[in-house]
Amino acid sequence: MILKKITILGPGLLGGSVGLASQAAGYEVVMWGRKQERVNLAREYGLSATTQLLPAVSNADLIVLAVPVGVMKDLSQQLIGHLKQGALVTDVGSVKALPHHAAKGLPFIGSHPMAGSEQTGIEAARADLLNGAACVITNQEARSAEEVSILESFWEALGCRVHQMTVEDHDRAVARISHLPHAMAVLTAESALKFPNDVALAAGGFRDTTRVASGDPTMWAEIMMENKDALTHALKDAQQGMKELLKHLENGDQEELERYLEGVKQSKDRSGC
Repeated sequence: MILKKITILGPGLLGGSVGLASQAAGYEVVMWGRKQERVNLAREYGLSATTQLLPAVSNADLIVLAVPVGVMKDLSQQLIGHLKQGALVTDVGSVKALPHHAAKGLPFIGSHPMAGSEQTGIEAARADLLNGAACVITNQEARSAEEVSILESFWEALGCRVHQMTVEDHDRAVARISHLPHAMAVLTAESALKFPNDVALAAGGFRDTTRVASGDPTMWAEIMMENKDALTHALKDAQQGMKELLKHLENGDQEELERYLEGVKQSKDRSGC
């Protein structure tokens, strides 16, 4: 099967960016949204868009669920029996266990393009948002190797570096490299802004460390709750690190503090990030 028509359900930041990138890559793109005003915005960005769900998906080769994970189940159920033979369904959710459960009954392979912004909505969408981004594919339902290859080629055409992982490994990994950093940015902003006037002294370090704390609270509360077990483990590890820092400070032990900081620095440097 060759992908020609891509239907994206959800005109938000990621959905809009996938739509713009897909169009730039030569695919026929249709965007679907529940609200007419969001559909109108998508059209202003040069995308074909509609509020009519079934006509949007009926002839699509690939359907991309770019809606909050909490509404995926209801939306997925509406698609059953209305897809063309050979069509594939994927998503862009930041957790993977719940989308696989929500999409039962569909020809589904999970995807997570690791790209985003503290901004939200199709107003922030960019055709180059996915350039160089990692994209994880999860094939929990054991779809065919050919289908997986087709989906990989799609994400690569949009500029992604594709990795295959299990659902469990994905959700553990993103808890630590995505959800934990967001939680720590929130905690840092909360503590740093206890005396709001101090922000007049803030430089790049504060802005870089806390930037993502400006993300959509509703979206991030949902993400954290969806991955709460893995995120809880990551936060407890961070809590242990904080206890060690506090111990060295309370003991006035500069040598041990420096040893701790050096160990973390070496790990960070080796990571290449």
